[in-house]
Amino acid sequence: MNPAEPSLSQTLAQTLAEKILAIDAAALSPAVVEICERLLIDVIGLCVVARGSDYVASALAAWAEPGGATAIGHDRTLSAAGAAFANGTAAHGEDFDDTFEGGPVHAGAVVVPAVLAAAEQEGLSGEAVLRGIAVGVESICRLSLVVPKAVHKSGFHPTAVFGAMAAAAAVGAALRLDRQQLTNALGIAGSMASGIIEYLADGSWTKRMHPGWAAQSGLRAALLARAGFVGPSTVFEGVHGLFNGFARTRAGDWGALTEGFGTAWHAALLAFKPYPCGTMIQPYVDCALRLNRRGVAAERIAEVECEVGEGTVHRLWEPLAAKQSPANGYAGKFAAPYCIAFALITGGLGFGAFAEASLADRRVHALAAKISYRIDPANPYPAAFTGHIRVRLIDGDIIDERQPHLRGGAQEPLSRAEIEDKFAHNVAHGGWSEAQASAALALARQMWAAPRIDLGALR
Repeated sequence: MNPAEPSLSQTLAQTLAEKILAIDAAALSPAVVEICERLLIDVIGLCVVARGSDYVASALAAWAEPGGATAIGHDRTLSAAGAAFANGTAAHGEDFDDTFEGGPVHAGAVVVPAVLAAAEQEGLSGEAVLRGIAVGVESICRLSLVVPKAVHKSGFHPTAVFGAMAAAAAVGAALRLDRQQLTNALGIAGSMASGIIEYLADGSWTKRMHPGWAAQSGLRAALLARAGFVGPSTVFEGVHGLFNGFARTRAGDWGALTEGFGTAWHAALLAFKPYPCGTMIQPYVDCALRLNRRGVAAERIAEVECEVGEGTVHRLWEPLAAKQSPANGYAGKFAAPYCIAFALITGGLGFGAFAEASLADRRVHALAAKISYRIDPANPYPAAFTGHIRVRLIDGDIIDERQPHLRGGAQEPLSRAEIEDKFAHNVAHGGWSEAQASAALALARQMWAAPRIDLGALR
């Protein structure tokens, strides 16, 4: 269905609520259960790696509401909303979290903190948490497919906008709200959705808080709905609904949201990042690393041209001078020329790439200044994230490197061992002992069977 003026026997929120109510955690496929477990492990590691950062300190200080919910990696506890915000902010803070390629959106940093906070507050079981995470992840993935690229083009962050809706669906599913309550929760969350992408101008912190804000918004929306608060059932397709407000259109693929929900799982296709930087940069980093292994020295390079998808230019490539010489480490995570230059010269791209000393490296700056882009009209973004680097050497030789997909995504997923290695690296970087890491990993592996959630091992 792709009408400019949707005409439905029931609203999309009502249909989605019915689909959510039919989800049985015990009947989820092994692939979906595995993705949910990987998300849980990944989010815990990401929260720990960021726990000593200035932005997490600010998040904790600003949400110092008393309560019994866990801020992962910290001794203190917060209100459920405070924990959802702090954990969501931490999980996304280093831009090392999962991505759904079709959107793009980040699912785990929104959904996992929201559901865990609800579980601690409400005394939920592991089965309820699994149901909530599965529903929330599927919801945000499907929402991103209704009008791909439009939300970004309108100046908003899809993870922030769709995340509030997904968190409401996730917490609603975990709490087993009824059809009317779920519909109201989605309607309420629509008025909480927000998140502009102006952080791109100066590398400021607001993108980091978008998943946290969405997580606590969805949690509050679900609790309001359970208490009887009413939201608009036409929140998605309405004249003043979510898509008209954030995507500037009502002509979407509405079937992408509801058709096959609960039977055909987009969640199973989530990608897990190998590098702590913007998702669409990752295939270019892999290309750059292969150039490094081939012995292509920066001093031999005359110029570098990258073929890119048009939809990535305004976030990762322009203004070009600022992307070649980012203002700070966080801005560097969304600066394709800088990331490519660093990877090609050093043979890696880890957390150290975004430290002050790295940003001041003259060799990296000199190479980044030679890197430009060309829009490829046939680029499949956002259906797939690809990479292509063409290097012209000073002697005139041309060297090409291509990558047809995102490593860590559906075409080349990271193994379970690689996910757990990433977790171990992150928690060690965040200062946890091996014993703490082992206890957290054991908790994640056994969570779905827990009669009541206890996150004490994550503090």
